[in-house]
Amino acid sequence: MGTASIATPADPPTLGAVLAGGLARRMGGGDKALRPLGRRALLDHVFERLTPQCDTVVINANGDPARFSAWGCVVVPDDIAGHPGPLGGILAVLEWAHVHRPDVGWVVTVPGDTPFVPRDLVHGLHAGRERSSAPAACAASGGRIHPAVGLWSVHLRQGLRDVLTAGGSRSVHAWAQAQGCARVAWSAEPGDPFFNVNDTADLVEAERLLRLINHEGLSDDRA
Repeated sequence: MGTASIATPADPPTLGAVLAGGLARRMGGGDKALRPLGRRALLDHVFERLTPQCDTVVINANGDPARFSAWGCVVVPDDIAGHPGPLGGILAVLEWAHVHRPDVGWVVTVPGDTPFVPRDLVHGLHAGRERSSAPAACAASGGRIHPAVGLWSVHLRQGLRDVLTAGGSRSVHAWAQAQGCARVAWSAEPGDPFFNVNDTADLVEAERLLRLINHEGLSDDRA
C-alpha cells in the first residue's frame, strides 16, 4: 500500500459530486448518506476523502436541500422525472458544471454510501483516461467495475441527456461502456475501497473496516 495522495497540479480542474439521491429501500427508506458510521454520517467520510482532491464538491440529491446544510455546499437536484437513478445524477452535475463552473471540464462522481474511496481517486482516474485517450474513466477493484465512481468530461452531457429523454437504458455501466470508458483498478486488500453500504449488514461491516483503519494503523490508500 502506498502513501495517500491528492490531485496534483498536473490534473485538470475537477468538480467532485456526491450522488446522494438513492431511495435506500433496503434500509427502510430515507437518506442513506446521512446514516451514522462511527460518530459521523457516511457523507462526512466521503467528503473528508473527496474534498482535498477537487476544486469544488457538490451534492446530487432531490427533495429539501436544507437537510444537507451542514456540509455547506450546493445541492444539485435531478431534472429528469421518474427517479432516473445515478445516471440522472451524473447528468445533473455535468450540466451544473457547464453552467456554473465553465472553467472546469471534468466531474468525478462518488456515491454517498461509499465511505472509503481512495484519497488518490481523482489523480488515478485522470491518469487512466489519459492513457486511453478516453472521455471518461471508472474505478474497479477485486475484478469488478464500479461505474458510478467515475470521471466524466462535461462534454458528455448532451449525449447523456439525449439517451435519458429518449427512454434509453438507465444503466451507468452500459452508458459508460458506450463512451469508451477507461477502467482504473485499485487493490481490494485488505479491504475494498469501493465498499458501499446497501443494508444494515453492510453498515456493520463498514464499522469493522473503519476500526481497522483508525485503530490498527492501516493505510487506506490502495491504489
